[in-house]
Amino acid sequence: MHFFSKFLRFSTSNVRLFTSIRQKHSLEGPEPAYHHVVSGYQIYKHQNEPFRLKYNNKSLNEFQLAYETWGKLNAKKNNAILIFTGLSASSHAKSHNENQRPGWWEKFIGPNLGIDTNHFFVICCNHLGGCYGSTGPSSINPTTSKPYGASFPMLSVEDFVRAQFQLINHFGINKLHASIGSSLGGMCSILSALLYPENVGRVATISSCMAPYPTAIALRYLQRKMIMTDPNWEHGHYYDKGVYPLDGMRIAREIGTLTYRSGPEWLERFGLRRFNDAIQLTPTFEIENYLQYQGLTFAKKYDPNSLLYISKAMDLFNLTEGYDNQTDAFSKIQCPVLVLGAQTDILFPIWQQKQLAEELIKSGNSNVTFFELNSIFGHDTFLLDVNGVSTALKGFLEISALSIEEKTQT
Repeated sequence: MHFFSKFLRFSTSNVRLFTSIRQKHSLEGPEPAYHHVVSGYQIYKHQNEPFRLKYNNKSLNEFQLAYETWGKLNAKKNNAILIFTGLSASSHAKSHNENQRPGWWEKFIGPNLGIDTNHFFVICCNHLGGCYGSTGPSSINPTTSKPYGASFPMLSVEDFVRAQFQLINHFGINKLHASIGSSLGGMCSILSALLYPENVGRVATISSCMAPYPTAIALRYLQRKMIMTDPNWEHGHYYDKGVYPLDGMRIAREIGTLTYRSGPEWLERFGLRRFNDAIQLTPTFEIENYLQYQGLTFAKKYDPNSLLYISKAMDLFNLTEGYDNQTDAFSKIQCPVLVLGAQTDILFPIWQQKQLAEELIKSGNSNVTFFELNSIFGHDTFLLDVNGVSTALKGFLEISALSIEEKTQT
């Protein structure tokens, strides 16, 4: 069992008193189905040769990736779709026999759904650096027999992609039908076509960008600062201390939650309603109550160190880094690309998706489709707008689905 799951069972007893902040109105509304996943996934193990990381001349001599699959890989092995997750998601995108809880993309994946498992073999991993079965800061360092903590090497989005393509090679898949991702996953999916142009048939990148803009970097910096200034963070080595940076993690998630949704939704959902008639410095409004609840709930599910490492990798992402100019980089991505974004996204504003689509077209890609979704859910649109996102994905993926089915039968 992953080390962090054991630590969480110990630490949650210290935070039960905070659950009294829950109020009926504050919990109304759609929410993504994120769970603390400790079972139901499979493991891919990399070992026997160093996996060179992008930064600081570091390597991992061994690591593991947690992954889950749906559908069936055909005889030609040409119907595979790789789904890259956002920052804090597990590999559990869809329920299955080994884990029947709803996945975070439950209504998007399955027979006749947006990602149709009648046609496609779907793979989803927990990112390297995560805490849901993949090797990360809470994993045991084989050289010390203790959790890595803050001694874990720095990671990049490129490392996430390269690690997962090792799994693709393990399956014997030469070319993916599609690489799909949202948010951090959207960074990964478009980068995969740049790193592996011969091995990716098409790309869907949702609520993503060419590179983060300063406001997004600043917001993630504040989240990390909340964790790292919590005295219980213990410089990243809290696993065996009997303490846990709960307050820092909770506030970090509150900041994150504010960026994941939109002002119009907050106005419609909460308005200026109060849950506390006492006029004090403590929370008064239902929006405050909601943020507290979301912060606490997430703090009990996710390792703070994983948030630090993966969010920093997002800040460092730049699709054109290392190239002479943008055209030089984008000219390598000539497969069909679907770019989706939400008008109300404040974390990855819609102009970033427009910019991405425009640069792809300027570089000579003649098969770029751009969708602007009119959703009230902000950045979380990719998790909650089943009709908009799923319909766009289904049309884009199934352009060649008939030919895949015919090849499967031959």
